Amino acid sequence: DDIDHLGNRRVRSVGEMVENQFRIGLYRVEKGIRESMSLVHKDKLMPKDIVNSKPITASIKEFFTSGALSQFMDQDNPLSEVTHKRRISALGPGGLSRDRAGFEVRDVHATHYGRLCPIETPE
Repeated sequence: DDIDHLGNRRVRSVGEMVENQFRIGLYRVEKGIRESMSLVHKDKLMPKDIVNSKPITASIKEFFTSGALSQFMDQDNPLSEVTHKRRISALGPGGLSRDRAGFEVRDVHATHYGRLCPIETPE
């Protein structure tokens, strides 16, 4: 069983990672609602007073501005834009860290040919 085989790897899309950030923000909103419901009199509650959407916005903004996998897209020409969109990284959250990524992980595996460009991947 080869760990570097593409059949044993999983590609996490941008949508999946944004969904995870949205869940984190939604959890923070839920926690804030629970706290405000316990402090305020229940007969005077209005939804606008207890629901705060800023944690969701902050969580998604944090992903795009300070995330390790977020980059500005190279829009010099159409070809550079396409190659930028096709980049895949094994580093980052849920993947390898720089100190754990040895030379064996960075080598081109036989299953990569025709599927992944060894020049465009950052490893």
